[in-house]
Amino acid sequence: MTPAARVQAAIEILDQVQAGTVAERALTNWARKSRFAGSKDRAAIRDHVFDALRQRNSAGFLGRGSDGRALMLGVLRAKGETLEEVFSGAAYAPAVLQAGEAIAPAGEAPLDLPDWLIDPLQESLGAAFERTAEGMRHRAPIVLRVNLAKTSVTHAQHALESEGILTAPMAMVETALNVLEGARRIKQSKAFLEGLVELQDGASQAMVAALPLRDGMKVLDYCAGGGGKSLAMAGRVPRATYFAHDVDANRMQDIAPRSKRAGAKIGLLNAPVEAAPFDLVLCDAPCSGSGTWRRTPDAKWRFTEEALRDLVAVQAEILDASQALVKKGGALCYATCSFLRAENTDQIDAFMQRHPEFTLEWQRSYGFDDGGDGFFGAVLRRA
Repeated sequence: MTPAARVQAAIEILDQVQAGTVAERALTNWARKSRFAGSKDRAAIRDHVFDALRQRNSAGFLGRGSDGRALMLGVLRAKGETLEEVFSGAAYAPAVLQAGEAIAPAGEAPLDLPDWLIDPLQESLGAAFERTAEGMRHRAPIVLRVNLAKTSVTHAQHALESEGILTAPMAMVETALNVLEGARRIKQSKAFLEGLVELQDGASQAMVAALPLRDGMKVLDYCAGGGGKSLAMAGRVPRATYFAHDVDANRMQDIAPRSKRAGAKIGLLNAPVEAAPFDLVLCDAPCSGSGTWRRTPDAKWRFTEEALRDLVAVQAEILDASQALVKKGGALCYATCSFLRAENTDQIDAFMQRHPEFTLEWQRSYGFDDGGDGFFGAVLRRA
């Protein structure tokens, strides 16, 4: 495909997203219908679509509209591309520029955030708001977690480099490797298939590294999903006993093959109360995902005030249910991939009012300045 044809494909996909289709689904549907497109074509089109969604407000301003064509016009204009070469009207290329489209608009582009979220994010982020808002307009780093139960960081780097995957250590946590080159080779690499590394953001790794884990503990990952936190804990302290639970058991279907690859043992529980009490219970709660919107930018535009209220209520229910599984003297960890205070420190404050038998050991927010996604973690100790 020509560069212009890739832009036209992105325009068509963006129109579907703007009509309500989730971006990943729209991309998958296009790929299935477009067998002529090679892997480089699909990757380039995906990049176009996600760049436009990260910058939807400013791209729409620069492109003088809100449809896929306007968004791609705005993205390319922001990059300083020669628009006439792309919007040429040639075969499979976008139609030629109209008179109004050829002229850049005057004025300042709006923030690339839903209007209702600006105040809550400013209140939550303080001085980091502007840097974070700008960060959301750009791609997130691709980060690997080294499985210390199987290898060392240095050996993992050498193994990856031998397959054309170049990495650099990250200061925020010793197990994190920032992928500099060869990201699309990761899942087919020997290092990945043999469980030496896993894909996991650095902030998530840093939170796990701060947990009070030790040999012999009995640990429950209460909202386990695909088991990423369970695997990270087992990679750091393999001589503990790990269990995973999720209200939707189907979300845990990847845990068995992933734990086998990693050389970890993780038991799956439908009713964790039957195995209680636990020394440590981790609740990586469902949340807005605002800390990961660089990776899922269309979620930013679908998120609503009502959804936030619903999530805050669910998070409180999860904390109340999971605390009952913690033994005396044990720890309860609460985590989100959110920047919003309502989901983070406000939740902890409210929980401690409901459960005064718990004391706060630490809480920390991670942001883009730290090198990873937005993340929040807190550890509470039962008396």
